[in-house]
Amino acid sequence: MTATDAGLDLVLLVVVALLPALVYLAWVRRSEGFQAESWGPLLGAFLYGALFATIAAGILEVILVGVGTAASQAYPAPEFVFLNGNSTLGGIFLVLVIAPFVEEALKGSGVYSYRDRFRSIADGPVFGASVGLGFGFFETFLYGLGAFVVGGLVAGIALILIRSVSSVLLHGSSTGMFGYGYARSRFHQPGPGTGSYYLLAVAMHSGFNLLASLSVILVFVGVSGFAVTSASYIALFAAVLFAFAAIEHVRAVIATAGFPAIQLGSSRYRPRGGGPPPPRSP
Repeated sequence: MTATDAGLDLVLLVVVALLPALVYLAWVRRSEGFQAESWGPLLGAFLYGALFATIAAGILEVILVGVGTAASQAYPAPEFVFLNGNSTLGGIFLVLVIAPFVEEALKGSGVYSYRDRFRSIADGPVFGASVGLGFGFFETFLYGLGAFVVGGLVAGIALILIRSVSSVLLHGSSTGMFGYGYARSRFHQPGPGTGSYYLLAVAMHSGFNLLASLSVILVFVGVSGFAVTSASYIALFAAVLFAFAAIEHVRAVIATAGFPAIQLGSSRYRPRGGGPPPPRSP
């Protein structure tokens, strides 16, 4: 393969990973039928998730796994084997616990950084979904790039397409729900606060990862053969359904929260016919 061919393949992988995420972003944005957010800030939030949140999460997870592995090796004990990143149990702990907590926190920081753009509660889940979809796009591209290096272009594209109908949507919906909770707190609405919605995002993320990793977990506990193969296909189908159901819920939340608009700092909904909504800054 020439350098030109490799470059073209790389561009194709980027496009295949990027297009579904942008389509999802447009789909989510359309849910905010009243005073929808402009594209500029949403794409900025998308890039925040794609570049800063993804890279920072990867670095932090490597550090945490390294520290845990070193600690488990320095002080070996059966009850702490889950800290060893070189073990199967350590890998499962990373996927089900470390990654959801770290990644949802860093994606949530993107929602916080765009808080001044909020003009209604609906803006919270819209920006949350934007950050999450950006994260999902770049993470999916990196996974596809790894598959491309090992198995070629077809393998890379296949993995990207599978993740585009599952984990990309999960990242958008989990951070969208965090954004909803944060916006509710920012607009002084009663009920669960930002912390509760952060834990909800973590739970969504961890539950999805559980489905995606079910075959590995089954092998770890001693199941083998046809049962593992069948369970892995069922779990993949369930993960895709979960991801689409979650993003549909976020879209429903956006549509409901967007009518009527809420003035920033007010604890009451603006009544219909109570004057024009506050203008958006450019």
